[in-house]
Amino acid sequence: MTSSQQLPSVEVTALPDDVRPLDVREADEWAAGRAPTAVHIPMSELAGRLADLPADEDPLYVICRSGGRSARVVAYLVAQGYPAVNVDGGMQAWATAGRPLQSDGPGQPEII
Repeated sequence: MTSSQQLPSVEVTALPDDVRPLDVREADEWAAGRAPTAVHIPMSELAGRLADLPADEDPLYVICRSGGRSARVVAYLVAQGYPAVNVDGGMQAWATAGRPLQSDGPGQPEII
């Protein structure tokens, strides 16, 4: 894939209500605030965990904090033959759009 090609991407507001995004952020970011339906595979672990990708998601909506890491993951997954789409604006856009959030702590979920 050349850098001039556009990666598949979607705005948060265009995601299906029952979406199960692939969250590629690190564990501390995941614990602080995430989509309740998300699947967590940190970008640093992805190459070794391709078997953990949800087989019933087509396409895979990939999300990170702001869209940078997820864009790199989408480029990698598309090159491997997976139907991956980058979520523009990441979890920051998710939260701004009023989509549901959950966290591991007792406080309000936050995007870090």
